[in-house]
Amino acid sequence: MNMETFEVETEYEGERLDRFLNLIFQESAKGLSRSFFQKLIKDGHVTVNGVLQKANYRLKIEDLVSVEIPDAVSTPILPEDIPLDILYEDEDLLVVNKPKGMVVHPSAGHYSGTLVNAVMFHCKDSLSGINGEIRPGIVHRIDMDTTGSLIVCKNDESHVFIAEQIKAHTVNRRYRGIVYGTVKEDEGTVCAPIGRHPVERKKMAVNEKNGKPAITHYKVLERFSRYTYMEFQLETGRTHQIRVHMASIGHPLLGDCLYSNGKSPYKLQGQTLHAMTLGFIHPRTGQYLEVTAPLPEYFEKILRDLRNFK
Repeated sequence: MNMETFEVETEYEGERLDRFLNLIFQESAKGLSRSFFQKLIKDGHVTVNGVLQKANYRLKIEDLVSVEIPDAVSTPILPEDIPLDILYEDEDLLVVNKPKGMVVHPSAGHYSGTLVNAVMFHCKDSLSGINGEIRPGIVHRIDMDTTGSLIVCKNDESHVFIAEQIKAHTVNRRYRGIVYGTVKEDEGTVCAPIGRHPVERKKMAVNEKNGKPAITHYKVLERFSRYTYMEFQLETGRTHQIRVHMASIGHPLLGDCLYSNGKSPYKLQGQTLHAMTLGFIHPRTGQYLEVTAPLPEYFEKILRDLRNFK
């Protein structure tokens, strides 16, 4: 446990307590998020003049803010020598092409064979560990049966920099997918909030009352008699966003057992969805970097078959 105390100066007068801590620790390059400090405040690890306050407490000049930073929890997750398809790598980050069936980070029932196990082996001690979480280096994720490009950060500074871009919706994320049915419009946008399904807790759903804003732009690339090959661009990144949005307009993803009946002439492991392109500002160079993951072979084979019977 590390205790630090700060005296509030004129420039921070009237600032919220949680934002003040976020700003102070950003200046010292420790890379801790505002939500991290909100949790510390809620858990009683932050005082103002020796008194516990809420996150929205407005600071006064000469207030003494004391904060206890808990030691990062050591992860029981072990490195594993699992081959990685690396699309890009430098001293700050790497972009990997995640295969179908691989879980991104450890969770109940998945403590080995995950992308985290693989990158821990590949990167050794060079991985970010923001907030002491058990998913080192992972700044965003894609579903187990979705393939494609994923950013892994090697240090906390890169993690914070990329996370801020994701939060601001400035990362260029383009997906490819095949959906059931023939989509009539050449392009369009689904703007519908997504939240937990009110009955089936494993599912997400368009939820006007309790959902968070979600926007998916789509474009038709090729039409077939019973399916449509499409490109999706995410403006937000909610859980199962593309899958939920396309199902909501009557065109669930081919093979998606959760949001469709899953019936198809192909033997599929989950949805036919591929995170093809990631574009973002590099944390060190400040230059725009775009990385593209080629379509997996199973996806290409389906497209060949559909074109043959067009």
